[in-house]
Parts: sequence; structure tokens; C-alpha cells
Amino acid sequence: MMQAPAPAPATAANPLLDFQSWLSAGAANKLIDLLAALAIGIIGWWLAKRLIDVLDRVLLRFQVDDILRSFLRNIAFAGLMIVVVIAALQKLGIPTTSLLAALGAAGLAIGLALKDSLSNIASGVMLIMLRPFKAGDSVRVAGQEGVIEQVRIFTTTLRTYQNEVIVMPNSEITKAAIVNITRRPLRRIDLAVGIGYEDRIDQAREVLLQLAKNHPKVLKNPAAAVLVTGLGESSVDLSLRAWVKNADVLQTRSDLLEGIHRQFTDEGISIPFPQRDLHVYHHQNPGKPGMLPDKLLEQAASEQ
Repeated sequence: MMQAPAPAPATAANPLLDFQSWLSAGAANKLIDLLAALAIGIIGWWLAKRLIDVLDRVLLRFQVDDILRSFLRNIAFAGLMIVVVIAALQKLGIPTTSLLAALGAAGLAIGLALKDSLSNIASGVMLIMLRPFKAGDSVRVAGQEGVIEQVRIFTTTLRTYQNEVIVMPNSEITKAAIVNITRRPLRRIDLAVGIGYEDRIDQAREVLLQLAKNHPKVLKNPAAAVLVTGLGESSVDLSLRAWVKNADVLQTRSDLLEGIHRQFTDEGISIPFPQRDLHVYHHQNPGKPGMLPDKLLEQAASEQ
């Protein structure tokens, strides 16, 4: 029986030969591409930072709002870094066409899912650029009234006069009419006052103008005025119009109303209020008004 030949002894590993085989397999080119892609990433990041700094200086020169400036910086930096990453991937030989298509589809899906949030972002940019109001302004918008505390990309914070904090989506604000109460330094107070038909209009006008003239917060220019605004069911309607500074509106309004009541009382000028005359007709004599029957009076008293 013949014996099988013994296996040849294994040769010792030669590092030089392994390196040469690795080079022959194209690994050297891959390493060079990897280093080049890494260099593209580092240099691209550095250039992106420098370009963003230049953009920031330009925005500062044009006095762009801090919130909008930060938002534009972040968006621009993200866009530049996407370009850098695509360039690095192309250097590595990775096909980017399908990647860009996938990113586009993903972006479309995300955009549809976050359309409300994107609407708030667009509205926030509009509010910051157009500046219909700023922090500290008193505004009336979307059924709310108060002082603006903060304007951000997504939301605007409003503090009501009752010290309640309301966070409003920016898209709701841009859809509504915005009334900026404190944008102008002066405001006009309109006070509606009714007097009786038996009272003299010129006397009431003189009393109202004198009250406005004597109040220290009412401005002399523009001058106060009193107009007849209507003939109501029970009164002649007058309107006192006086100009004051924004900070003095509430207190001045209260002072003038108190003064009107006091002066009209002293001058004998009536302030009528709506009233109704009730005529009761007896069922036995329907043509003439009469007294309520005793039983009806007792029933009404018992129900109270």
C-alpha cells in the first residue's frame, strides 16, 4: 500500500509581496481617492465657514434682524456642505445621481408632511423682513391684543394686558390683519357722549372742550374737537376727540370720562339712557290703559 506524499511546507508570509499584491489590486488608487475626498471635505468645510462669515458681515451691513441673519447663515451653510459632500462622494467613485434623486424624493415627502411648519417658517421670514411690528409693540392681530415679546422663525410670543402669554404660529399672523397700536407716537381718544334733546349742544361742546384743554396729558396740537355724530332714539350723540401720547391713553380716557360725568352733573346736562314705556290694557276695557289685576301682581311678586 503506497503512502500519500507529505504536503509541502508552508512558506513564511512576505509583507513585501502582500503590499505589492495590494497595490496591483488598485488599492493604492482607492487610498489616493479616499485621501482626496477627505481633503475635499476639510477644505470645503473651511471655505464654507469663510463664505458664511462674509455673508454675515454683508447682512450686518444691511442691518438684517439677528433672528433672520442666524436663519440665513444656517441655511447657507447647510447648502454649501451638501455640495461639499456630493463632491467628496464623486471623488470616491460613488454614483451621486441616484443619491440626489433619493434626496429629492425624500425632500418632497418631508415637505408635504411638514407643510404647516414650512408655512410658519416662510411667514416668520416675512415678519422679520417686513417688520410690521417689533418686540415691545402693542398690537391687535387674529383676535388677540397685547404686547409683542419675541418674534421667532416658527412662532411669535404675545403678552396680553392681563399678563397672559400667547404663542401664535406665524402663518396665522400673516393671514390676519395686523393693527400696530404703538407704531405711531400719538393716539387719538374717541369718547362717545350722549345728551338729551332738551340740552344745548353748544353748552355740552364747551364743557367737553374745556375738560380736554385742562387735562395735562391732552396735547394742544393736534387740538381736541367735539363733533355731532348722530341723532339717536333717546340722545344727541357727540364725540370728544383728543390726542395723547401712547403711554397716556388709558389713564387719560379714565380721567376724561370721570370729568364728563362730574361736569355734566354740575351743569345740569343730562346723559340719557334707553328706556321703554309699558302700557297695560285691561281686558274689560281694551281701548284704555288700566292697572294690572291684583292676582297678576301677586303672582309676579311671588315669582321674584
